[in-house]
Amino acid sequence: MDKLVFFTLFFGFLMLKEIEYILICLVGLSLIIIAIDKKINIFLKVLKSILFFNLGVSIGFIIISILKNSLSWEYLIYINSKVFLLSLFVIWFFSKINVVKFFSFSKDLSYLLTISLSQVYSYKKTFEDFRLAFKSRVISIKDKEKKFITNTFKFFFNKALKDSKEKALALKARGFFEQN
Repeated sequence: MDKLVFFTLFFGFLMLKEIEYILICLVGLSLIIIAIDKKINIFLKVLKSILFFNLGVSIGFIIISILKNSLSWEYLIYINSKVFLLSLFVIWFFSKINVVKFFSFSKDLSYLLTISLSQVYSYKKTFEDFRLAFKSRVISIKDKEKKFITNTFKFFFNKALKDSKEKALALKARGFFEQN
C-alpha cells in the first residue's frame, strides 16, 4: 500500500503544470508534515540539500533569459517550487518507511540498494574519520582547509573509480549486464 501511495502522489506532483497548484500542494504538504512530525527539521534538510543546485540553475536561467530577452519569473518560481515539493515529499516519505522493505519486491533492486547503501555508509564513515583526524591534528584549520578538501576529494574520487570496477565485476558475476 505504501508503494502505491508514494508512486501515485509522486507522479501526481510531477504532472502538475500550473504554478497555483504547485504552491497549493507545497503549502498543503508542508502543513501535513508539520502536523504529523511537529518539527521543522525536514524543511531545513530539504532546503540545505537543494539550495546551491537550485541557486546555480536559477542564476543560469536568469542570465540566459536576460540575454534572450525572455525572462519569466513565473516559470522560475514554478521550477523551484516543484523541485522543493518533490524533494520534500521524497525525503519525508522515505523518513517514514523502511527503504529496504520498500524495494523488496524486486531482487535486483534490493541487491542494488544494498550495494549502494554499503558504499554510502562506508564513504560516510571514512569521511568522518578524515574530518576528525584533520581537526585533531591541525591547529589553524582555516590555513589547511583548502588542502584538506582537495586531498579528500582526490581520495574519494580515486576510491570511487577503484570501487566502481570492483562493483561492476560483482554485478556482472550476478548477471546484471547480460546481453540478450
